Amino acid sequence: MISLFGKKKQTIQQPAAIGQPSSTPTTQTQLQQQPVGQAAQRPAIQQVVRQQAPISQTQMYQTKQKFAKGLTSIRDIIAPSLVEVDFDNIRINNNYYRTLFVAGYPRYVNANWLHPLLSFDKSLFSSMYIYPTESKVILEDLKRKIAEMEATIQVDMKRGKVIDPSVQVALDDALALQSQLAKGAERFYQFSLYISIPADSIEELNRISKEVESTLGSLLIVPKHATLSQEDGFKSTLPLGFDKLDVTRNMDTTSLATTFPFTTASLTANSGILYGINEHDGSLVIFDRFVLENANSVIFGKSGSGKSFMVKLEVMRTLMFGAEVFVIDPEGEYRDITRVLGGDHINFSFNSPVKINPFDLSGIIEEGENELGLKILSLHGLMRVIMGDLTPGEDALLDRALVLTYKQKGITPDPDSQKREPPLIEDLYKVLMGMEEENAIRLAERLEKFVKGSLAGIFNQKSNLSLKNPLTVFDIKELEAELRPVAIFIILDFIWTKIKRDVKKRLMIVDEAWYLMKHPDSATFLYGIAKRARKYYLGVTTITQDVEDFLSTDHGKAIITNSSLQILLKQSPAAIDKLAEVFYLSSGEKHFLLSAGVGEGLFFAGASHAAVQFIASQQEYQLATSKPSDVVTENKV
Repeated sequence: MISLFGKKKQTIQQPAAIGQPSSTPTTQTQLQQQPVGQAAQRPAIQQVVRQQAPISQTQMYQTKQKFAKGLTSIRDIIAPSLVEVDFDNIRINNNYYRTLFVAGYPRYVNANWLHPLLSFDKSLFSSMYIYPTESKVILEDLKRKIAEMEATIQVDMKRGKVIDPSVQVALDDALALQSQLAKGAERFYQFSLYISIPADSIEELNRISKEVESTLGSLLIVPKHATLSQEDGFKSTLPLGFDKLDVTRNMDTTSLATTFPFTTASLTANSGILYGINEHDGSLVIFDRFVLENANSVIFGKSGSGKSFMVKLEVMRTLMFGAEVFVIDPEGEYRDITRVLGGDHINFSFNSPVKINPFDLSGIIEEGENELGLKILSLHGLMRVIMGDLTPGEDALLDRALVLTYKQKGITPDPDSQKREPPLIEDLYKVLMGMEEENAIRLAERLEKFVKGSLAGIFNQKSNLSLKNPLTVFDIKELEAELRPVAIFIILDFIWTKIKRDVKKRLMIVDEAWYLMKHPDSATFLYGIAKRARKYYLGVTTITQDVEDFLSTDHGKAIITNSSLQILLKQSPAAIDKLAEVFYLSSGEKHFLLSAGVGEGLFFAGASHAAVQFIASQQEYQLATSKPSDVVTENKV
């Protein structure tokens, strides 16, 4: 289909490939009436062969060619059923394309200056054409151009006019280029750059085109639409090597080298730990997460993709640089690594001698902060996780009860009073029962199982835990699934209280974070820690395999936003579209995550990202692996 000036369009259904039009235009109705293989003409061809026998080889060849035209070829199969060329776009089947060519380039560029275009968050077809040119011809042209510019400047000087700055700049560039070409230090080329933009609709095509033009404009590149040449522009961006537009720009070797498109994000630093191997260029990924805006990270991957394996490697290597590590382990996967590294493995269960009091205060006095008020807000969240949803009246009643509970222990907003012994959940229970209000008694009944019932003693005792070991793992595998969100909340609050007392380089790892995302208050608490972690030199690592639950909440998305390091491992088809929407993944990156092997993934560090294979030594592998077959083999040994 060709439309001139956009006034009239004709649509032709093409059974053949692009660029191979039939000699006689055929309408869609006619195509449906004709047999695909031109079977009706075969007897006629056979008759011609019989009547003209014997025939020459040339005639035989021509006859075979005519016969072949009636057969379906590979090009017929892969060719689109519809090609519609408009003055500013081209439609192929149900997809629209628009080609832009670059008409103007910036004066000065750095290496990898086309990276914003090459890493554009939508799929683009980009083609570069490079034509070597004879230096002798260019030197002659430069000599003539230099003479013209010098004459122009001299005429302006004689007339007393101000010299045109653009002419002077062009003269300086020409003289420098002439010198380099004469020495043989540079060669001369002609360079073409074309971009084709695909879209599913005209509206989407216009929107993406504006985004691409805006991106190019930020690089001081001047793009133009290939108006009335969209078909030639589209063919120029196909991997065929045909430059149909022929819009070139002169460039020397140095300028041309900066357009080299095959660049990857270099994640090799002078400090940090080894994560793995960059699969793009084979370089080592050595990175220090604490040099980013914040040291938080999120890790997403389906079950068996290597999440825990990668985190264990990070823990072992981070400990070597003097950092402290806290791990919340819902599945008991860190027991072996804790034993070998001499860490504290705390089995948080009913029978465990280790107890944590959620009413503990940090005792840290910070200007502008009310420590007691922050603790009461945290306890509000914990109580909503324990009790469920509260009405505004119940919430106000709970607030009064919490304040009174601390007051009975002599603890007030006065910082000096906050060093006294804190209350227990039992004290809150007694305060609620003593209020003699119906709502207060109902709240006390929800707490009763933690004070007198089946869960008595697990959260209702004084804290006897001291976090002094560089590696501390809280194992909650023995707890029922119903109690895990409560336990994780209390452990996080206890660790956070410890962190605020003493600022030091630390990592806090929350495995299976979707437990917290199920409750709005625990999700809010985790988000609050992630948001304030940078202030205390803390990096929060959030790990989950349940992508849908994590991303379905605003707090989950906020945690991702507040994490400068993001690692995506192998994903399931059900979750990949949601991840692609949040992380702006290209179709190639989506395919990579769907087909990635164990221990492979995308590594996002600030503005850089690359495909990484996480590697371990033999000793590290034996400690970090949780693969059942490896565990069984090791137990036999």
